[in-house]
Amino acid sequence: MSSSASAPRLTSLSHGGGCGCKISPAILADLLRRSAAAAPQSAPHAALLVGTETGDDAAVYRLNDSQALIATTDFFMPIVDDPFDFGRIAATNALSDVYAMGGRPIFALALLAMPVNVLPAEVIREILRGGETVCAQAGVPIAGGHSIDSVEPIYGLAALGLVHPGKVLRNSGARAGDALILGKPLGVGILSAALKKGALSSDGYRQLIDTTTRLNSAGPGLAALAGVHAMTDVTGFGLLGHLLGMCRGAGLGADVRLAQVPEIEGVRALLMAGYVTGASARNWDSYRDEVRLAPELTPLDQALLCDPQTSGGLLVACAPETVPAALEVFGREVFGQAVVIGEMSPGPARVTVEP
Repeated sequence: MSSSASAPRLTSLSHGGGCGCKISPAILADLLRRSAAAAPQSAPHAALLVGTETGDDAAVYRLNDSQALIATTDFFMPIVDDPFDFGRIAATNALSDVYAMGGRPIFALALLAMPVNVLPAEVIREILRGGETVCAQAGVPIAGGHSIDSVEPIYGLAALGLVHPGKVLRNSGARAGDALILGKPLGVGILSAALKKGALSSDGYRQLIDTTTRLNSAGPGLAALAGVHAMTDVTGFGLLGHLLGMCRGAGLGADVRLAQVPEIEGVRALLMAGYVTGASARNWDSYRDEVRLAPELTPLDQALLCDPQTSGGLLVACAPETVPAALEVFGREVFGQAVVIGEMSPGPARVTVEP
């Protein structure tokens, strides 16, 4: 092909899209469990502050008394057809893991896998330009990377950041009584399902791009607040899956009020029309035994709570008296939709959702 006008839709070249491509939580847990069991035992690394113990957002390695290195990688297949937007979304999503640990990104490496005989060079270049644009916005260079010829288009970043060792925010530090704040509304997977079937309006597409390309740059400011105890970002396992990770790590429960959970405008109508991702059902099957949904809640509510979020919002556990300061930090970073959705409660690890 010689021009982008004759190129196929990006989403038509992949079997999944965005963070909905993730391996299901149950399969991933089994793979990691088997891998850990088969691996030879080694001495603990004292400088490794965060590893694989609680499925956190990134690894953290202590460099010295004032600096720790954050390392993460994230990549996926297209969630949209516009190559520039795809690049922006993938880069925003990758940098989010650095912010979720309370750090600031310092540079990134590009990960590129493309069907080079199917996609024109200018389309691939636009994907890269989208990622470069987001990284420039975050103030970090893309300093290299790796590329391969692939049957499906894949793009993402390996991102590195810095954080003070005493300011690392894990997903396991929540305390009973902590308020839960969600930084972005839910519904990205639902919008992407509608887009793939040609049923998403131009306004819906605008909202999809607005939320998925908004950097979670409030992370370092939140980490600076003494009352913020834990943080993660909501991505492919949905709100319930990532909140369960927080509960398991802390040995606590969580109580969520559905009426307070923000939704992207128009998502309910799309849900009612049947636009639900397969990842949503896989997510529910993976953790349903650890979730109690009030009898009044519907299958549509369940689908929303399990909806895979590509480049989703930060989920923060903080002392109730810290909520105003945390919301102020979100506000300074142009996050107008951060809201309290519930609280952490004494164990066991489970999530309860009331209307």
